Amino acid sequence: MGVRRFGAWNWMGLRTLAERECRRFLAIWAQTVMGPLINAGLFLAVFAIAIGPTRGDIMGVAYVQFMAPGLMMMTVIQNSFGNTSSSLLAAKVGGNIVDTLMPPLSPLEITLGYLAGGIARGLLVAVVIAAVMVLVLRTGLAHPFVLLAYIVVGAAMMGALGILAGIWANKFDQMGAINNFIITPLSFLSGTFYSIQALPAPLTAASHFNPFFYLIDGARYGTLGVSDASPLLGFTVCLVVTLALCVLAWTWFRSGYRLKS
Repeated sequence: MGVRRFGAWNWMGLRTLAERECRRFLAIWAQTVMGPLINAGLFLAVFAIAIGPTRGDIMGVAYVQFMAPGLMMMTVIQNSFGNTSSSLLAAKVGGNIVDTLMPPLSPLEITLGYLAGGIARGLLVAVVIAAVMVLVLRTGLAHPFVLLAYIVVGAAMMGALGILAGIWANKFDQMGAINNFIITPLSFLSGTFYSIQALPAPLTAASHFNPFFYLIDGARYGTLGVSDASPLLGFTVCLVVTLALCVLAWTWFRSGYRLKS
């Protein structure tokens, strides 16, 4: 393919796609932003009332404070995945995916444009929940730049996974199956509500093969300064998984897999 008339990068097209993905979730902010925030608040309130008063400290911190960073990252995971997957699937079902594929955008630019929307939505909910943690729960921010790095890589990882799910699925019930049997179980079994040190040895070892565990653990380290695994190892694992998912998403866009008839 020759050099495009607007240069090696179509910056205007990339920016337009990214803005479209951001405006898409901001237009229905009550559903895409406030809904997940309320869910996270309800989780925190229910566990604080039901378990918090009787549960001792975990890793030297109160149970509610221990749980809060995990809930924040779990919300980021679900929102970033939902933003890219629902956008692609809705475009396919509605028959207007051609509006994204036909403009002079390279597969890499399309991938980055969708990722930008997922990362932006994940960052938005993370900032709000982090503010609540600091102001209401008094958790503090032990390592704010580490926390930010984990949030960004977590949002990128789940945004890329959402792209793959959106490309693969042709019906909303297929997307529901991915959420019910993959995303939700991995989220809940990632150490959000417990330390993996309390698990039997086989389950502890299995948890280290769950990339969501490293996201939760990294968010906890960035917020509270405590973790079950090495923060550097966790970030390396998450970064490698994210890059692999992004390369696969780029490959599928480039080949037109399940996008072009």
